[in-house]
Amino acid sequence: MMCIPFRYINCDEDGGKVVQVLMISSSSGPGLLFPKGGWENDETVKEAAVREAVEEAGVRGVLMDFLGDYEFKSKTHQDECSPEGLCKAAMYALYVKEELETWPEQKTRTRTWLTIEEAVESCRHAWMKDALVEGFCKWHKEKMGKGEEIADDD
Repeated sequence: MMCIPFRYINCDEDGGKVVQVLMISSSSGPGLLFPKGGWENDETVKEAAVREAVEEAGVRGVLMDFLGDYEFKSKTHQDECSPEGLCKAAMYALYVKEELETWPEQKTRTRTWLTIEEAVESCRHAWMKDALVEGFCKWHKEKMGKGEEIADDD
């Protein structure tokens, strides 16, 4: 499970808005990542994506659309069934409404808001870059570009 947390900031006098995505530092090396992780037996894929955003990035919001499945190699998942460690991450967009002051992984991760261009440059993994460009950007242009309102779950 993985999500791309995003928000809008006002950038000019015309009321134009710029999209920013939230990335977090990796605990195992340079480069930035999007919150991701596995899911527990008692939760849905969507619930897992929301939980990972809270645990790793300290953000809450509205889980938007499914952006696609992205394959990647994982050293921690190499075993007899999958010697090459191939995993699949279900990617979602998460509209951030709240940044928590404290969160479970704040001692090992820093969070950074970036423009799409900055995020593409900073992405540690090629598959995450693909998810950002091919998944998030296309979805955002098609769906949010039409001025669709974000439903409030509160």
